[in-house]
Amino acid sequence: MPATTLPSMAAGWRLPNLWDAAAFVCVIGALIAVGHVAEGTMTRIDAPGATEITLNPANLPEYALRTTMRMFAALAASLLFTFTYGTAAAKSRRAALVLVPVLDVLQSVPILGFLTFTVVFFMNLFPGRVLGLELAAIFAIFTSQAWNMAFSMYQSLKTVPADLHEASISFHLTSWQRFWKLEVPFAAPGLVWNTMMSMSGGWFFVVASEAVSVGNSSWKLPGIGSYVALALEKKDITAVGWAILAMLLVILLYDQLLFRPLVAWSAKFRFETTAGATASDPWMLRLMRRTRLLKFCGELVGDAAAFIGGMRFSFAGRPRVVSSAKASRAVDITWAAVLVVVVGLATWRVAQFASHSLSWSDVRTAVGLGLITLLRVVVLMIVATLIWVPIGVWLGLRPVWARRAQPIAQFLAAFPANLLFPPFVLFIVYFHLSPDIWLTPLMVLGTQWYILFNVIAGAAAFPGDLKEVASNFRVGGLLWWRKVIIPGIFPYYITGAITASGGSWNAAIVAEVASWGNTKLQAHGLGAYIADATDKGDMARVVLGVVVMSAFVVLFNRLLWRPMYGYAQRRLTLA
Repeated sequence: MPATTLPSMAAGWRLPNLWDAAAFVCVIGALIAVGHVAEGTMTRIDAPGATEITLNPANLPEYALRTTMRMFAALAASLLFTFTYGTAAAKSRRAALVLVPVLDVLQSVPILGFLTFTVVFFMNLFPGRVLGLELAAIFAIFTSQAWNMAFSMYQSLKTVPADLHEASISFHLTSWQRFWKLEVPFAAPGLVWNTMMSMSGGWFFVVASEAVSVGNSSWKLPGIGSYVALALEKKDITAVGWAILAMLLVILLYDQLLFRPLVAWSAKFRFETTAGATASDPWMLRLMRRTRLLKFCGELVGDAAAFIGGMRFSFAGRPRVVSSAKASRAVDITWAAVLVVVVGLATWRVAQFASHSLSWSDVRTAVGLGLITLLRVVVLMIVATLIWVPIGVWLGLRPVWARRAQPIAQFLAAFPANLLFPPFVLFIVYFHLSPDIWLTPLMVLGTQWYILFNVIAGAAAFPGDLKEVASNFRVGGLLWWRKVIIPGIFPYYITGAITASGGSWNAAIVAEVASWGNTKLQAHGLGAYIADATDKGDMARVVLGVVVMSAFVVLFNRLLWRPMYGYAQRRLTLA
């Protein structure tokens, strides 16, 4: 008799139990909530209550639901972007010449810059409907989530150990099978932690993403971000407290229901040959295993995914018998020439657009302000590295403590800088302090968490046999840091540092301008320059600020992070 194709069918039909009933209620409740949110997106913008926000705490559950649904929709788009864009950048040398610099530029463009140019497009897709505003908000959240996930995928695919590649060749795996059976599992631990960071990054910019403006018209979509913006505008501290409580509850909920099971699941993909330290499975995962019908359905989905991943597709084509170095060099030269022409045309179009309203003095002003913001970014990167790398290593090597700290780190990473405006503004005004110095700490909220989450992922994925070797040879103290753990987590740290620098540039838009009621403080910097130009509707200066910011980020990455990335790939990859 032939073997059963799908292992989940071998056990036969399983009758539901009480745990299935509880799971069924939860699933139906989630579907009803999704349907309610979807119904609200199809109404007209001018319909009563479609874009109206009140500070009544009774509305916060619905606002929290709508914000969470936007964030998960953006997260789904970010995962699709990660598996396509990040993989293409890692797999193709010629594509990487374009995709990696473009990714550097995209992560440096502030959310306000994306909203300025994309809102009209989404509004025209669904004219007069809330769905157009929703898509604009989802895209804005996507821009705060996708880049670090793509960088994580890129880093993992570039640092897959050589012996694992050799094993895949020995087993005659096709490129499709190698991707799903080797490369994606190897990337899973880092990708899960960066996915958590992406959710927190979406919360950080949720206030800006839920406020949509076109010309002289502006709308606030129902959500926690709009609630916070209205509470700050009306100086209602009680409403701000309710918003913080709602955000905390939502983060704890999806941490327990989604990310804790994902972290426990991804731990089985650690690259090691000995048993490492593990924590007990989270209660949600144990609950799902106690169900019968839900577990059976999950096994069916897993079997289907395994079947699709095991199909013998190949996208590499047939290997060439004779390789021509001259032909390859000719293709490289042609490709480089095309890139130079495209970049030149794009630069010329941007210069032509801005030349009617700008002068060279405006360019010098933007560059000077960019240097000030760059100084803040460098200082904060150094401070964040010194603080969070040791903490991240300590947590990553102790799964139990990492799980305890997980929701706290998510909440702190998600805490919008706007909510800290009142104490900062009052403190600066009361003591007559300089905004150029004392608004700077607000930028660290967009910097430190990328480093922490990636270092935790790197330490958690550090092979247990290497830890045992270091322990057997009694390697400790500073030598352990220099020769064991720093080289082990270095690729992960570089990924976190690249996204942290881009995140801190984005945070400058929020952090260099702080207001509380009628009191407004503004520091000198490129972020304040872009925010001020956006408020005035000065498109030319918005474009100039975004271009200068992108240039700073690309040069910073090219001169510092990319060489360090190459060093990690050559010298610090496990083999």
